[in-house]
Amino acid sequence: MNIVFDRSQFVSNPTLRFIAYAVVALILSIVHIVFLRFLAVSSVTPDLLLILTVWIALAEGQFVGMFAGFLCGMLFDVVSADVPGSNALAKTIAGFVAGYFYREGFAMQTIGSYRFLLLVALSGVVHNLLYFFFYVKPMQISFPMFFLKYGVATTLYTTVAAAFPMLIVNRRKEW
Repeated sequence: MNIVFDRSQFVSNPTLRFIAYAVVALILSIVHIVFLRFLAVSSVTPDLLLILTVWIALAEGQFVGMFAGFLCGMLFDVVSADVPGSNALAKTIAGFVAGYFYREGFAMQTIGSYRFLLLVALSGVVHNLLYFFFYVKPMQISFPMFFLKYGVATTLYTTVAAAFPMLIVNRRKEW
């Protein structure tokens, strides 16, 4: 039995793309929970599901990006011990923001350029402002200090991690 992968059918069939996005989201959630603690810098890890949300928003549009952000956020809320709905809300708004930059037919050009990193950083700032607003409880550290330590650091780490898919897409464009 010879299985042939037809990339054009995958690209043209939205059902297959959305199934692939769901599988990637599940894999990234598992990677985030199990393996990223080994790459943590002062308990800060990159948000891989945010990168996926931005990718989907750029590839599919604003509404689909919001929906993907909501589902990715709910998935992460379920597999982690976070406040239920906090990731879902933050990633929904991040998908909304990233979706503003959707241009039909130009997704891979955007993802394969430095603009992708800028959009991940912008979406990361919005995501972290919302997320850490709900996360911070009255404690010994002020909100600005807490956001600087975790929000800005997480955004920078996520943006650095987003360079890997950007470089892969950029390399594929050259082929």
